[in-house]
Amino acid sequence: MTDVSTTAAARPDILRFVKANIRDYALLLSLLAIMVFFQFTTSGTLFKPVNMTNLILQNSYIVIMALGMLLVIVAGHIDLSVGSVSGFVGAVAAVMMVPMKVDPFVTMVACLLLGAAIGGVQGYFVAYHKIPAFIVTLAGMLIFKGLSLTVLGGASVGPFPREFQLLSSGFVPDLFTVSLFGGPFNLLALVIGGLVTALIIYFNVKERREQQAHGLAEEPNIIFMGRNALVAFAFLGFSFLMAQYKGLPNVLIVMFTLIALFVFITTRTTFGRRVYAMGGNEKASKLSGINTERMTFWIFTIMGALAALAGLVFAARLNVATPKAGLGFELEVIAACFIGGAAVTGGVGKIIGAVIGAFIIGVMNNGMSIMGIGIDWQQVIKGVVLLLAVFLDVYYKNKG
Repeated sequence: MTDVSTTAAARPDILRFVKANIRDYALLLSLLAIMVFFQFTTSGTLFKPVNMTNLILQNSYIVIMALGMLLVIVAGHIDLSVGSVSGFVGAVAAVMMVPMKVDPFVTMVACLLLGAAIGGVQGYFVAYHKIPAFIVTLAGMLIFKGLSLTVLGGASVGPFPREFQLLSSGFVPDLFTVSLFGGPFNLLALVIGGLVTALIIYFNVKERREQQAHGLAEEPNIIFMGRNALVAFAFLGFSFLMAQYKGLPNVLIVMFTLIALFVFITTRTTFGRRVYAMGGNEKASKLSGINTERMTFWIFTIMGALAALAGLVFAARLNVATPKAGLGFELEVIAACFIGGAAVTGGVGKIIGAVIGAFIIGVMNNGMSIMGIGIDWQQVIKGVVLLLAVFLDVYYKNKG
């Protein structure tokens, strides 16, 4: 009798929590639903190891830029130049490594600093001269697209040294030699996946215990356990698929490290809290002692560095720099953030949401391409999804 009454009493708490966090759960369920849909419509092609690897490689640069774009949007700004900046940096890297024969490592460091400098200059005009970010970055989009053409002389430049190609096309070498399921099996990929899964669950449990100790735990036990079980299933399943092909791509390690770093920055640091405070109410933040100009400058500097890294990854994947590189990237990056729950008014958004949003777009692109849907209808469908995501954000905000 007691167990029944306890269960009945817990149901309203579960429903209340789910309702309060409906957008977060709806986003994750949407990604799962889209993946299951395309798994069936592509006759099982989506979850094949080689296709999952391609999915990571095709969307790595979008995910990398989405991390910085989320900070920009949360702070109440926008950056339209990221696609052009990534293309320009890729062009500079190509000229440095191919005609000039500069060492690939020196080239990558120089290009990352160049991207940060570009972002810093744009952030300077936005922060200290109060020019709207839309105008500054629109100008940047045009400037760096033109500079890309100038640097490359209107022609493609490549191929690149093998060391640089490994940034995007390389894989973590396997330490074991194992043959399973009728072929080579990268056991290291599965081991790394298991360790990452264990760490994520450990930190989740640790955080929950801290919340319970201070009476701040709101998530019901059943949802907490279900969420962690889903995380374990997803990470282990993904690692298993990767192990059946070539293992974990180098760019996946870079991407995952950046995701972990930005999750830490946005949730555990003073800088992250100030970004959200500034996006929520810039005037109040300034009155409370936050140097909003300096914050804006650094946010755009970070965005520039990430755009540069994305440009290097994209160039390494193609093994050539082209004048059209980066075309339309800014649209997909911004769409990923808004689909991932970032508010158009600023102050709201999560790193994990932006990553999920990027993969929603990536899975849609991949699935529709396998199905043979033309690029014209792909654009239409992605536009509808973006509009629906923003509509739901505004709807739930007004309803709340």
